[in-house]
Amino acid sequence: MAGLWQNIDYAAFVALFGIGLYIIIAKQNLIKKLLGLNIMETAVFAFVVTSGMADGGTAPILGPDTTGPFASPLTHALILTAIVVALSITALALCLIIEIYRHCGTIEADELKRAA
Repeated sequence: MAGLWQNIDYAAFVALFGIGLYIIIAKQNLIKKLLGLNIMETAVFAFVVTSGMADGGTAPILGPDTTGPFASPLTHALILTAIVVALSITALALCLIIEIYRHCGTIEADELKRAA
Protein backbone atom coordinates (compact mmCIF):
# COMPACT_ATOMS: atom_id res chain seq x y z
CA MET A 1 0.00 0.00 0.00
CA ALA A 2 2.89 2.37 0.68
CA GLY A 3 4.13 1.83 -2.86
CA LEU A 4 0.79 3.02 -4.22
CA TRP A 5 0.99 6.27 -2.27
CA GLN A 6 4.51 6.88 -3.54
CA ASN A 7 3.29 6.45 -7.11
CA ILE A 8 -0.20 7.93 -6.81
CA ASP A 9 0.38 10.01 -9.94
CA TYR A 10 0.94 6.86 -12.00
CA ALA A 11 -2.22 5.32 -10.55
CA ALA A 12 -4.13 8.45 -11.57
CA PHE A 13 -2.75 8.22 -15.12
CA VAL A 14 -3.81 4.58 -15.38
CA ALA A 15 -7.27 5.47 -14.05
CA LEU A 16 -7.63 8.31 -16.57
CA PHE A 17 -6.49 6.07 -19.40
CA GLY A 18 -8.96 3.39 -18.28
CA ILE A 19 -11.81 5.90 -18.18
CA GLY A 20 -10.99 7.04 -21.70
CA LEU A 21 -10.74 3.46 -22.95
CA TYR A 22 -14.09 2.62 -21.35
CA ILE A 23 -15.72 5.59 -23.06
CA ILE A 24 -14.34 4.57 -26.45
CA ILE A 25 -15.51 0.97 -26.07
CA ALA A 26 -18.87 1.48 -24.34
CA LYS A 27 -20.31 4.59 -25.97
CA GLN A 28 -21.76 4.70 -29.47
CA ASN A 29 -21.84 8.48 -29.95
CA LEU A 30 -18.89 9.64 -32.07
CA ILE A 31 -18.38 12.84 -30.06
CA LYS A 32 -18.22 10.80 -26.84
CA LYS A 33 -15.68 8.50 -28.48
CA LEU A 34 -13.60 11.52 -29.42
CA LEU A 35 -13.85 12.78 -25.85
CA GLY A 36 -12.64 9.39 -24.59
CA LEU A 37 -9.69 9.58 -26.98
CA ASN A 38 -8.81 13.04 -25.66
CA ILE A 39 -8.94 11.76 -22.07
CA MET A 40 -6.56 8.95 -23.03
CA GLU A 41 -4.22 11.44 -24.72
CA THR A 42 -4.21 13.60 -21.60
CA ALA A 43 -3.26 10.61 -19.46
CA VAL A 44 -0.36 9.76 -21.76
CA PHE A 45 0.82 13.38 -21.89
CA ALA A 46 0.76 13.66 -18.10
CA PHE A 47 2.62 10.35 -17.74
CA VAL A 48 5.39 11.39 -20.12
CA VAL A 49 5.80 14.83 -18.53
CA THR A 50 5.95 13.27 -15.07
CA SER A 51 8.54 10.74 -16.18
CA GLY A 52 10.82 13.61 -17.21
CA MET A 53 10.83 15.08 -13.71
CA ALA A 54 13.62 14.39 -11.21
CA ASP A 55 13.19 14.43 -7.43
CA GLY A 56 14.67 17.69 -6.24
CA GLY A 57 15.42 18.62 -9.83
CA THR A 58 15.71 22.17 -11.02
CA ALA A 59 15.25 23.84 -14.36
CA PRO A 60 18.13 23.01 -16.72
CA ILE A 61 19.44 26.57 -16.82
CA LEU A 62 23.12 26.78 -16.06
CA GLY A 63 24.50 29.51 -13.88
CA PRO A 64 27.50 30.03 -11.63
CA ASP A 65 26.07 28.09 -8.68
CA THR A 66 23.75 25.50 -10.26
CA THR A 67 24.08 21.82 -9.55
CA GLY A 68 22.04 18.81 -10.63
CA PRO A 69 19.82 16.94 -10.82
CA PHE A 70 17.97 18.67 -13.60
CA ALA A 71 14.52 18.03 -15.02
CA SER A 72 14.60 16.83 -18.61
CA PRO A 73 13.42 19.53 -21.04
CA LEU A 74 13.10 17.01 -23.87
CA THR A 75 9.92 15.42 -22.57
CA HIS A 76 8.28 18.80 -22.16
CA ALA A 77 9.18 19.82 -25.70
CA LEU A 78 7.87 16.54 -27.11
CA ILE A 79 4.60 16.82 -25.23
CA LEU A 80 4.13 20.42 -26.34
CA THR A 81 4.41 19.22 -29.93
CA ALA A 82 2.08 16.30 -29.21
CA ILE A 83 -0.53 18.65 -27.74
CA VAL A 84 -0.52 20.72 -30.93
CA VAL A 85 -0.90 17.59 -33.05
CA ALA A 86 -3.68 16.27 -30.80
CA LEU A 87 -5.54 19.56 -31.05
CA SER A 88 -5.30 19.46 -34.84
CA ILE A 89 -6.53 15.87 -34.95
CA THR A 90 -9.42 16.73 -32.64
CA ALA A 91 -10.44 19.65 -34.85
CA LEU A 92 -10.27 17.45 -37.96
CA ALA A 93 -12.29 14.72 -36.25
CA LEU A 94 -14.97 17.21 -35.21
CA CYS A 95 -15.20 18.44 -38.80
CA LEU A 96 -15.57 14.87 -40.02
CA ILE A 97 -18.26 14.17 -37.42
CA ILE A 98 -20.19 17.24 -38.62
CA GLU A 99 -19.98 16.00 -42.21
CA ILE A 100 -21.09 12.51 -41.16
CA TYR A 101 -24.09 14.05 -39.42
CA ARG A 102 -24.96 16.15 -42.47
CA HIS A 103 -24.68 13.15 -44.78
CA CYS A 104 -26.23 10.42 -42.62
CA GLY A 105 -28.34 12.32 -40.10
CA THR A 106 -26.82 10.59 -37.08
CA ILE A 107 -23.54 10.28 -35.18
CA GLU A 108 -24.37 7.04 -33.38
CA ALA A 109 -21.91 4.32 -34.46
CA ASP A 110 -24.43 1.48 -34.34
CA GLU A 111 -26.90 3.38 -36.54
CA LEU A 112 -24.13 4.24 -38.99
CA LYS A 113 -23.16 0.58 -39.14
CA ARG A 114 -26.74 -0.40 -39.98
CA ALA A 115 -27.00 2.33 -42.63
CA ALA A 116 -23.89 1.11 -44.45
